[in-house]
Amino acid sequence: MSFEQVIRIPVERVGAVIGKEGGTKKYLEGEMGVTLRVDSREGLITVKSDSALKTDPFSATRVIEAIGRGFSPQKARRLLDEGIALEVIDLRDYGRSANSLERIRGRVIGIRGKSRRVIEELTSCHLSVYGRTVAIIGEAVEVQLASEAVKSLATGSQHKTVYNTLQKARTKRKMERMFLWEGTSPENIEEKLNKLEG
Repeated sequence: MSFEQVIRIPVERVGAVIGKEGGTKKYLEGEMGVTLRVDSREGLITVKSDSALKTDPFSATRVIEAIGRGFSPQKARRLLDEGIALEVIDLRDYGRSANSLERIRGRVIGIRGKSRRVIEELTSCHLSVYGRTVAIIGEAVEVQLASEAVKSLATGSQHKTVYNTLQKARTKRKMERMFLWEGTSPENIEEKLNKLEG
């Protein structure tokens, strides 16, 4: 069963997919057993594979999509690891005009990048604010938290409220890991967490 998919990325990101002296392209082709055909004028990347069962063309498309959304190839390669997810949030869902998109991007990035940095630190995810999108790479549960934080900021929630929500979720996850490490049964974890919160 052969595989072929065309991915459109911004023209200015084609160079990042190719890499210095073709290094990123060669890495993706060798690591995943695919062939990449690049149309640098249109921003089209064609991923081809003779067998989708023996190679990993789906991961290649995810990595290329992440690079197209503003991630460095090194951060995008994290998608090759087990359990790592990519989510792309279209900011046009929260505002259509150029002014509102600029305001929303500014809220997500924060002053001197503080908001983006805090979300990344509290969720262990990577964020890329590029054009009209925010892309997130990380473990699935963490990506969901980061996504909720970005969407809350996009809808106008206060930064402090979003940070506090993320901090509580982080503390809860740490406590769950600690209880599991101690050998507490999953049924008792929720009970212990409720006692700590109460």
